[in-house]
Amino acid sequence: MGEKLVIVESPAKARTIQKYLGQGYRVEASMGHVRDLPKSDLGVDLDANFTPVYEVSPGKEKIIAALRKSIRQADAVYLATDPDREGEAIAWHITEAAKIPRGKPVYRVVFTEITPGAVRSAMASPRDIDRRLVDAQQARRVLDRLVGYKLSPLLWEKVRRGLSAGRVQSVAVRLIVEREREIEAFVPQEYWTIEADLLKQEARDPFRAVLIERAGRKLEKFDIGSGEQAQAIIVDLEGAAYIVRKVTRRDKRRSPPPPFTTSTLQQEAGRKLGFSAKRTMAVAQQLYEGVDIGGDEGLVGLITYMRTDSVNVSREAQEEARIVIRDRYGEAYLPPKPPVYKTKTKGAQEAHEAIRPTLSRRTPEQVQPYLTSDQYRLYELIWKRFVASQMEAAVFDSTTVDIGAGRGIERSAGNDPYTFRTTGSVLKFPGFLAVYNVSLDEGEEDEDSERRLPLLAEGDVLALVQLLPVQHFTEPPPRFTEASLVKELERLGIGRPSTYAPTISTIIEREYVELADKKLVPTTLGRVVTDLLVQHFPSIVDYGFTSEMEQQLDDIAEGEKEWTPVLRSFYEPFEQKLADAQRSMRNVKREEILTDLTCPKCSQGQLAIRFGKNGEFLACNRYPECDFTSDFHRDGEGRIVIDAPAAPEVSDVICELCGRPMVLKKSRFGPFLGCSGYPECKNTRRLDKQGKPVPPPKATGVTCPKCRQGELLERRGKFGRPFFGCSRYPKCDYLVNSLEEVANYTPENNAPMEAKAEEQPATKRTKTSTGKKRAKTTAPGSGTPNVED
Repeated sequence: MGEKLVIVESPAKARTIQKYLGQGYRVEASMGHVRDLPKSDLGVDLDANFTPVYEVSPGKEKIIAALRKSIRQADAVYLATDPDREGEAIAWHITEAAKIPRGKPVYRVVFTEITPGAVRSAMASPRDIDRRLVDAQQARRVLDRLVGYKLSPLLWEKVRRGLSAGRVQSVAVRLIVEREREIEAFVPQEYWTIEADLLKQEARDPFRAVLIERAGRKLEKFDIGSGEQAQAIIVDLEGAAYIVRKVTRRDKRRSPPPPFTTSTLQQEAGRKLGFSAKRTMAVAQQLYEGVDIGGDEGLVGLITYMRTDSVNVSREAQEEARIVIRDRYGEAYLPPKPPVYKTKTKGAQEAHEAIRPTLSRRTPEQVQPYLTSDQYRLYELIWKRFVASQMEAAVFDSTTVDIGAGRGIERSAGNDPYTFRTTGSVLKFPGFLAVYNVSLDEGEEDEDSERRLPLLAEGDVLALVQLLPVQHFTEPPPRFTEASLVKELERLGIGRPSTYAPTISTIIEREYVELADKKLVPTTLGRVVTDLLVQHFPSIVDYGFTSEMEQQLDDIAEGEKEWTPVLRSFYEPFEQKLADAQRSMRNVKREEILTDLTCPKCSQGQLAIRFGKNGEFLACNRYPECDFTSDFHRDGEGRIVIDAPAAPEVSDVICELCGRPMVLKKSRFGPFLGCSGYPECKNTRRLDKQGKPVPPPKATGVTCPKCRQGELLERRGKFGRPFFGCSRYPKCDYLVNSLEEVANYTPENNAPMEAKAEEQPATKRTKTSTGKKRAKTTAPGSGTPNVED
């Protein structure tokens, strides 16, 4: 009897599962996707109902061949890829690319944690590939390709090369751009509050209260709008009596947070650990696929699947957590029944579980010796959050005290001219706070932070220590961090767990936004592209439309809709918008965006932001009279800062013309050596592929037959072949392959090498996924746009 073949995505996952299944099973890795849409063209047959045209991913040919061989030798094939739409699609692509023989048993197995019990249970209850999930993933892939592949060339033409647009990434950039404009347009508004430090008789320390009512009317935020108004109230209160009118005491319960989903894990890891979304997911993947923790356990998956929008928890995991809580903290920390959390995310896949440790009794301290620093910190965060989610609520003893104030008021009187209020909160029972405390977003305040008050009773007369008029100004909304952007995308129903981290990485890499003090700040390029898309493709960057499209993809996964009609309903109006934009979208390549900075070179011009091949740069608007240019960055406030020019790197190569040292410089063609005596000496030297200087041209003593002034110099071309050119280049462009050709010179047959060069097609060298270079012939000036994948 032959072996059963189990196919997973990664070698780490394969090693862990191989250990659990043992003899009789062979576990191999596909190394992720084995097929995809081609990078060289659209890859979607629009005339054949949006049929995708897949090809084996570059570098995966040997992997497919090895899988085919293993499949032929196996009795049965088990596809154990990840438990989501992406994993379902990978499983389907493997069956298609590997051409599994008809009649060979093929099963799909799904588990959300890589533990012996979960893997064996999944192997015992396999199913078929779910084509609904495959169709949903395929629809997303084709949709993103249509948007990216069609829009990106338009941006290349109208803005600059190398740009991309995408269904989710462009919406994310719009969020950041609009938040920045809110901040820029914000006008601070002044308001004042009145605080009083009061002292109970025989007490040592005063406490602080805030004025909340005046003449029986609640004070609104802007009722005290100036220092003069505040001072008038202070004068009225300085001779007032202060008497306790009302004391309210109650127990305030604070419930534990639910266990992590992908988005909340990324948010909390960003706030507590300083991790980016990309870093969080990379470390979580390692914890999920398996870590060697020594002893009898060896390789083991430490957490459940990390791409999920569900807060569901299995009954078994809850019971195990309750045992850990009882043993470590006591019976009082256990709620009567295990808590049930409700998933609020639109389109959440309820069959999935929340992110949790695979075993609660496997504490962070126990596994710390076997983990990297990042792995330990993230595992500790996940473990504490999950255990806390299964614990009792924290209880605070909350006290609210209202204090009447005014001249001549009595203990029994009401209708006081002024009312102050103070609140106190004391932790009575820690509950889940014994394990975990939720971090707050910027601008949020912890209402339950401890604040002790003296024991107060109605009728107590208080002594005034001091009155404090406090000036405030309203503040603009904060810039997005990675964590708060993920939170906003989830709130709007845009994107899914698998898309948050790559979306943020893409918009930073494409230079639409940049990080300043860990805040996401839009670049000028991001603003320009967003404005163009809002004007010409409003639905693409519309929050509601993008959310609705996510819902339609969910409907496809549930079998409620077919995927091709969904694509057709999107593409037909999109195609018309594309044609309109091709005609009417303005070309911003030659535009400049003026800043408020004066040119530091000529002191007359104004610096403007321009878009070049390598991104944004500053240039004087008096060009060509002034040729100043500079790179720049934005500080934490979004202000433009001119980058100081880097000191040139001096090489050990001496200029053969003037004897000065040569320095390393860079042009759009790459690094080269230039004379440090520039502009007096304009000598340059090319560098070869190893970064070594190409030998200088050799004198031949032969006079140039074209200009009769220069001397022919022996030079070497890009690939090392010699040729001879005039020393007066570029004023004289004569060049030949050999000196023998000089005697045949006539004005009619000038520049034979140039003619030969024109006959050759342009050759681009691209890298495959294996890192090897391959040559690809293209028409001059052609190229492949960046698309959102």
